[in-house]
Amino acid sequence: MIPNTDPKYGALFTPWKIGNVEIKNRIVLCPMGGTSLFGWMEHTGNHFDKEAAKFFLEKAQNNVGLIIPGIAPIRSTYMNQWLYKNKKMFEELKEFMTEIHKTGAKLFVQITAGMGRSFAIPTPLVMLHNMPVVRDLLKPIINIPAQSMSPSELPSRWSDKMKCRAITVKEIEEIVDAFAKTAELCRWAGVDGIEVHAVHEGYLLDQFTMSYTNKRTDQYGGSFENRYRFATDIVKAIKEKCGKDYPVSLRYSVRSYVRDFGEGALPGEQFDELGRDMAESERAAKYLQDAGYDMLNADNGTYDSWYWAHPPMYMPQNCNLEDVAHIKKLVDIPVVCAGRMEPDVGAQAIAEGRIDAMGVARQFLADAQWVTKLIENRTEDIRPCICCHNACFNMAHYKGVANAQSIYDASHIARCALDPRVMQSEKYKLEPAKKKKKIAVIGGGIGGMEAALVCAKRGHRVTLYEKSDVLGGVFIAAAAPSFKEKDKALIAWYNREIRKYDSIEIKLNTEVTDVKSLDADEIIVATGAKARKLPVRGAQRGIEAIDYLLGKAAVGERVAVIGGGLTGCEIAYELSLQGKAVSIIEMKQDLIVSDKICLANTSYLRDYFKHNATPVYLESVVDEIKEDRVVIRAKDGTLREIDCDSVIICAGYTPAPVATGGVHVIGDAKSVGSLRTVIWQAWDVAMKV
Repeated sequence: MIPNTDPKYGALFTPWKIGNVEIKNRIVLCPMGGTSLFGWMEHTGNHFDKEAAKFFLEKAQNNVGLIIPGIAPIRSTYMNQWLYKNKKMFEELKEFMTEIHKTGAKLFVQITAGMGRSFAIPTPLVMLHNMPVVRDLLKPIINIPAQSMSPSELPSRWSDKMKCRAITVKEIEEIVDAFAKTAELCRWAGVDGIEVHAVHEGYLLDQFTMSYTNKRTDQYGGSFENRYRFATDIVKAIKEKCGKDYPVSLRYSVRSYVRDFGEGALPGEQFDELGRDMAESERAAKYLQDAGYDMLNADNGTYDSWYWAHPPMYMPQNCNLEDVAHIKKLVDIPVVCAGRMEPDVGAQAIAEGRIDAMGVARQFLADAQWVTKLIENRTEDIRPCICCHNACFNMAHYKGVANAQSIYDASHIARCALDPRVMQSEKYKLEPAKKKKKIAVIGGGIGGMEAALVCAKRGHRVTLYEKSDVLGGVFIAAAAPSFKEKDKALIAWYNREIRKYDSIEIKLNTEVTDVKSLDADEIIVATGAKARKLPVRGAQRGIEAIDYLLGKAAVGERVAVIGGGLTGCEIAYELSLQGKAVSIIEMKQDLIVSDKICLANTSYLRDYFKHNATPVYLESVVDEIKEDRVVIRAKDGTLREIDCDSVIICAGYTPAPVATGGVHVIGDAKSVGSLRTVIWQAWDVAMKV
């Protein structure tokens, strides 16, 4: 154990081995899409990604034990290039590995056979895919049928308008061969091991293992051994090419938690498992070990139950630990557990021998130095990940669209809503101001505090004006629900962080109405937004969402929530957890219709309301709010009355800047968005003033 580190974390800082490779501590930086050292989708074809290399070197210098970069498709998403054919890329990788090893960290490269039906196809590409002539013309650039090829002909997870074709035996054999050749080059480059992606998360290899997605009748379908053959062929080929001592990890989902196509099972639910249940997983883990895998990097879930593999804030902390710890009993190889893992819980599980290491991913985006801070017993300085997925993995899906994510975001995942510098170090950087100025920031919400911090770090003097008696703004209301413990921690982090700077003067209970009266060289307006009024009869009987969240208005036992966006759904979820009878009224075709909120987050809420029989009225508008009921009008004009004791209005917000001329306006005061938009805009302005 490292001196001065809190003893409860001691087990995290003990060495362990994967095969013959010793790892200095038990913190594993788990793979995140978009952080591949061989590029993602921001360039055509494969390349050594210098931005990802910079990202991982920073983490290695901050005491992580094992690094596993994000998935590298064995054949690139764009230009259809085999990884092993780009020799220059591996020469650059070799130089990089020398730098990594100087820090004492180890690194495995993760390679994926493909996404199968889980390929998050953007909506425009669905249309092109369904036009055979155009589809064939596009193949040299992006081969959609190859990117989405699956064990059998299957429906896409993302679009009911797209079928995924079955992969051929020849294509399987080519992939197996490519894994071995790529692994050999990684070994030559000094990479410490390979991770095969994956019998995990419902990607291609996982789809082969499960009967509901594998209907093949050849040697890769039917029996247990046949369904796991693709995954075992790969590890055998790697070992044959690289030697039996070269470590090969497997990304592994213990249980699928799948009810049906596109429908997962929530924690604690009784359900019939469509995918891999624990009984099969017990057999599979041992079988995969015996085939040659040296480690299981484990969690749960598939894209049909995505919230297990990418837990939003609604999922319990350490949500996969019990299942992963159970599998650890059945194998002799190391087992890593990931999924909202907390260091104290991970350390205790390691000390008890229940797991071998703790897997962490997105916390490394929110705070690159969190391991160092843990070692130095500065846990209060760690900026928490809030599980929002707003920038790191915001593939969005709702009824009527495939992946609604923008093309820019699709090619730039693994960024961070809380720190725009992540994987964007050339675009967002802190540089000393050429001329030090007096900066006035109006509004003490997250955007205002972030702008003040960046300005102060650049050498400016800042006065932060907040009309209330606390800092946090509307995010205080957003953080109010019981499942928002990390949001609350983020507000506390900002309050501590901003008070570390003598160059920031905080003026609470100070409302600015005339910006011209301020003694400032530059003015940043971050005054947020105001609730949109609902133009219906009886609207005065409703409770504004923020008033409810701040505890300014009590509700009865039967609550109608008007607005099925994220705010409305989170309020409805919180009320349901309290045992209230909730109804949701939404004018659009689905709940949480947004191109910016990850399917992992939205599918949890949709599944929760479905499985708990929460009445949801889509494509419906409110006609009138009465004393004890709400009158709604469906798309076809039909009227319905919903009995209720209380009505909460979540009708959205409109910008409320205190001024616009001659000032810098950011966040919701400029355009209503998310934490990502307000923080990134704060940087956009604060980097330049």
